Order: sequence, then C-alpha cells, then structure tokens
Amino acid sequence: MTPSARIQAAIDLLDAIIASARDGGPAADTLIARYFKERRYAGSRDRRAVRDHVYDAIRRAAERPETGREAMIGVAQAWPEIAALFDGSTHAPLPIEPGEAGAVAGAVPGWLQPLLAAPVEQDALLGRAPVDVRVNRLKSDPACVAPMLPDAVAIDGLPDGLRLPEGYPIEQQAVWKDGLVEVQDAGSQWISAACGAQPGMTVVDLCAGAGGKTLALAAAMAGKGMLIAADTIRSRLARLEPRAARAGATFIETLLLDQSHEARGLESLRGKADVVLVDAPCSGTGTWRRNPEARWRLTQARLDRLVAEQARILDFAAPLLAPGGVLVYATCALTDREGRGQVDAFLSRHAGWSAEPIDLPVGRAHGAGLLLTPGHDGSDGFFFARLRRGA
Repeated sequence: MTPSARIQAAIDLLDAIIASARDGGPAADTLIARYFKERRYAGSRDRRAVRDHVYDAIRRAAERPETGREAMIGVAQAWPEIAALFDGSTHAPLPIEPGEAGAVAGAVPGWLQPLLAAPVEQDALLGRAPVDVRVNRLKSDPACVAPMLPDAVAIDGLPDGLRLPEGYPIEQQAVWKDGLVEVQDAGSQWISAACGAQPGMTVVDLCAGAGGKTLALAAAMAGKGMLIAADTIRSRLARLEPRAARAGATFIETLLLDQSHEARGLESLRGKADVVLVDAPCSGTGTWRRNPEARWRLTQARLDRLVAEQARILDFAAPLLAPGGVLVYATCALTDREGRGQVDAFLSRHAGWSAEPIDLPVGRAHGAGLLLTPGHDGSDGFFFARLRRGA
C-alpha cells in the first residue's frame, strides 16, 4: 500500500468505527481485525501504519465525528505530512478542499466536562498506557520473577507490581505462560489490596468479568478459604477458567447469576461474606488510555442507566456481608455520579454502614473514597471506597 492508500484505508475503517460506536456495534479492534482479514494483500507495515492512523484520529477527537474523512482531516490539520497524502492519486483520498472541516481536537466530550471529578488531569486521560503485571504469589515472588523480565521496573507501593513498556509482548513470554505473572493495571492491583482479603475468608467478587481482580484476591488468600467469582454474562466467566488454571488458583468457584434476579442466586451467601468486591459496570472514563473509542460511545442516557445499575448492584450486594464485613465499591470511572455520589447515596439508604479510610500510598481522598487518575498516579482512573457493615 502507498502512504496515501493507507490514509484512505484509515478513513474507510473510521467510517465503520463511527457507525459502530453510534449503533452499539463491535469495538474498533474487532473491526480493524476483520478489515485486514479480508485484505490479505496488506503487509504487517501496512496494517501497523493504518492502525496508527486510525487511533491517532480516535485519540484526537473527543466528540464522535460524522465521517472518517472528517476524523482524518482533523489529524491532517495538526500534521502537514498527513495533509500532503490527501493527493487524489490511485487509492488515495481526494485533496482537502479549502475550508473543509476536520474533527475538533479535544480530550473530553463537552457534555461530560462538568461531570468529571474535579482533580482529574484531563490532558493525561489519553496518554499511552504501559503494561503492568502482578507477580502471582501462588506460584512465585517478585525476587524470582524480576530477573526474568529485565525491562520491568517496580511499581511504587505495590510489592507485587511490575511495569513494562507500552506494547511489551508479555503474553509471548514463558513467565506469563507459566502463570508467574498476570497482566493487571496498577489501579486494579490497588483495589484488590484495598479488599484486605486473607486466607480462610469468604470473599465474593460480585462483578467478576474475566476475573483479573478475582485472581489477585486468590493470591492474597493463598488458596485458602472460599472465593466466589460471580457475573451475569457466561462468556466472561468462561474466560476466567483457563486464567485460574494457569495461575494455580483452582479453589475459585464461579457463579453465573440471572440478570435482574441476582439476589435469588446469592441467597445461600446472605450474611456470610467477609469481603464483597463490587467492581461495577461503568462509563470506563478511567480507561480511555486503552480504549479512547469509548468516548464516542458514551451518552448521557447510557450514563444514567449505568448509575442506576450501580445502585441496584450495591443494594443486593450489601446483605451478603456478615456483621463487620467489608464491601469494596470500585469503578474505572472518573465521574462523580459513579463515584463519590454513588457511595454517598448508598450510605444514605443503608443504616449501620460506614466508610473507612483506605490505607494505601496512592491516590487522593475524594468524598468517602479514593480517586486514582492517570496524571496523578500513573494508573488507569478509578474511584473506590471501603464500606463496613456495623457489627
């Protein structure tokens, strides 16, 4: 492919990504993979260059553009060398007309700006994310693993955390294949630490997904006790099984819940849990470094639905705790409605509960919880709070 043809390919892909974001279709990575599967003639350099163009356009525009051409013209306005490739040659985009509009640059959609937590450094929300891993204490320790990853550096405040450069192919390394490390952002590791899970406890990861935090809890429990990974989506829980086997966390139990009837499936755990983690569905505003396209999918209506769902989950999670038990609420979101506001509302609805300080060398106190941001903490963005049921 010529450099100009790569720009046109990026425009074609952006058209598909914009439509998919608007209509709730597949994610950008899926569409890119499909595109090149149908175009075997594109070499590895072509694929890499087109992908870079696509993500440059996505990262640049906070508001969803109308067309892929508009998105790429926005990039061209910032980079003259890209503008020169709009030359009208074979397989190239037509020249940019005088006054032709490009997508407006920005980090955060305008409607969302006033909803973000005040300490968020918005210019850092779209930075490139490193590859963070957690050393799996069920199989090894940092002193043994670190020499196997000479490019890794320790993460301050996380005794089991190591940081690798962006794009590091960790899943190709024996240390990952053998289950000695698990890919996990530093923020997720801190949330797992905030749970305070110990051997012998009964712990429930209520929105477990593919189980990243479940595996961290398993390591903290040293394989002893009851650890339940629950979710309403079967395909997510199915991804946990091979991960748990690789990690040696074979004592994890999975529980598939019926959406909207979760309390029924959790009845046997009522009043028995020492720790419940609610890593709730959220806007994902804290993960834009990894998924900038999410800005094009988020709407006010979707945010309203997420806030309502978070409250509903907290309400059926609370009865699972034994007296004195701890509920950790977390979202990879940086809006106050999903964070401090959600916790304040929970405490107003549930007598006998209290928020307690989180003793971690990271983040900033924010309402009744702790706020992590890429700019301040070098991790994905999170809000989390530790709530204790009265004895």
